[in-house]
Amino acid sequence: MRTCPKCNYIRKETDNCPDWQCPSCQVAYNKAADLQGAGNYHAAAGNPRRHVNTSANTSSSAWKWVALVFILAGVSLQSYSSWKKTRTHRAEMSQQAATSQPVIVLYGTTWCGYCAAAREFFNANGIAYKDLDVEKSNEGYQAYKTLGVQGIPAIVIGNDLIEGFDEGRVRKKLEPWLRKS
Repeated sequence: MRTCPKCNYIRKETDNCPDWQCPSCQVAYNKAADLQGAGNYHAAAGNPRRHVNTSANTSSSAWKWVALVFILAGVSLQSYSSWKKTRTHRAEMSQQAATSQPVIVLYGTTWCGYCAAAREFFNANGIAYKDLDVEKSNEGYQAYKTLGVQGIPAIVIGNDLIEGFDEGRVRKKLEPWLRKS
């Protein structure tokens, strides 16, 4: 049995309070004894406050906060590092895309005026392209059929298909790779 040094309450086995706290006045046993002996107890001044011995809890709590700060710092650093790698990779890919021209294939014939205009445009602007004649080349004819288009020229720039020679559309798609005049 434990007796509270402040209110002299005798603790019972049925009390639902922590072992270190008085069920009657809610004061911690250690603090109550320390404060009552020193004459500093706030209840005597008409200001009842709950006193809890926090010296052991403070050091434990401080370590928990320090550990939490380190964990958050590590997660933040890892996230930043991952973000920076992704950003750098995207910049490299963008730069690579800007420097490497897409694959261009011109499906046409020798007698087509629009095909000749497309060839002239590519040559004048320093654009590398593959010229497949759909009448003279079996490879060109088979590839042209798979496009499902009706007329010539058919120009494939990367994954984009342009039916006919529309210089504005072709110029827009190839702008980064055109010769500056």
